Amino acid sequence: MNLPVLVKHKIEANVNSDRFQENFCSIAQFGIQQNGGVTRLAFSKEDMDARNFLIEAMRSARLQVTIDPIGNIRGRRAGTEPNLAPVMIGSHLDTVPDGGHYDGVVGVLAALEVISTFNDLEIETQRSIEIVNFCAEESSRFGMATIGSKAITGKIKQSDLTALIDNDGESLHSVLTKMGQSLDDLSSSTLDDSSLHAYLELHIEQGPVLENKGVNIGIVTDIAAPTRFKVKITGRSDHSGNTPMDMRRDALAGAAEIVLTVEQLTTNGGENTVGTVGELTVHPSAMNVIPGQVELSVDIRDTNLSDKNKVVQQLKKRLETIAKTRQLEMVITPICDDTPVKLSGQIVSKLSHHATKLGLSYLTMPSGAGHDAMHFATIVPTGLI
Repeated sequence: MNLPVLVKHKIEANVNSDRFQENFCSIAQFGIQQNGGVTRLAFSKEDMDARNFLIEAMRSARLQVTIDPIGNIRGRRAGTEPNLAPVMIGSHLDTVPDGGHYDGVVGVLAALEVISTFNDLEIETQRSIEIVNFCAEESSRFGMATIGSKAITGKIKQSDLTALIDNDGESLHSVLTKMGQSLDDLSSSTLDDSSLHAYLELHIEQGPVLENKGVNIGIVTDIAAPTRFKVKITGRSDHSGNTPMDMRRDALAGAAEIVLTVEQLTTNGGENTVGTVGELTVHPSAMNVIPGQVELSVDIRDTNLSDKNKVVQQLKKRLETIAKTRQLEMVITPICDDTPVKLSGQIVSKLSHHATKLGLSYLTMPSGAGHDAMHFATIVPTGLI
């Protein structure tokens, strides 16, 4: 099976692109699927194989490797003044089911290549540099995203982590215990502005903007945050042939109106407002039965909190109207209501300067996708490419 090949834009001659490509292809083997995708759920065998490969690669780069209580892998290269707070660079190796090869992996291996290049050129840095692989960035296994970066930045309680269980009934606590980790020690690894100087992350865009504009890189100014909730719609199941149209309480028709309402409100919302209904379950799901119950999920995102909240409130009012007009019952269950973050303007300026210096075209832009970087932005200067 053919493995993915990285596109090589203009790159500094000192960086060993062959080494980078070799590491990339090695990681790609872990969890590769017949269709070319990859499945590497957090702490699965495939993920553990990738983690072990990374640990050995870190040690080969002469890094001091540690695994913190939540399972983040950290490799430290000491600076000439090791008492200074370090700079951290990283991303994640886990994937969604049948995911892509670039998501997260490019950021981890780019961080490793930075260290390897410094070693090749015998470059010393004043501050120590830590590269990190955050565990469970994807929500696919335990239902919560960015677990590793949330834990390391103090954004989640130990009790919340203990309650996380996968679809097979295995808890995160059990998984970590098997690895020799303990959530009881979680507070000992929490970072703040005194223990970290800055955080940087390289990530694929996960969207079409850069490719469509023919631009090399995007320098992120803001990271959007979602408001997510589930809607349970209850009508009445009736025979499709014997129930007149004006006597129906069709839950799926109500759900269809909600989908179109999400599209309408977000299209007319803020500059960066987006909305998605990505899950929809119909009961009883028979050709000749009017659907009596539908469950769907709503995801509203924006980099502007006011714009996002406005659309969410408009949507909830429209849901009340749809329920009343169609004689349906609706129950809304909140999932999350996160706050967008702004990244360091100073780092954006520095990245823009160096992109120009290297002859790389760039676009300053928001990121609609969530990343580990968003949890660092509130405690230290943070940059995302």
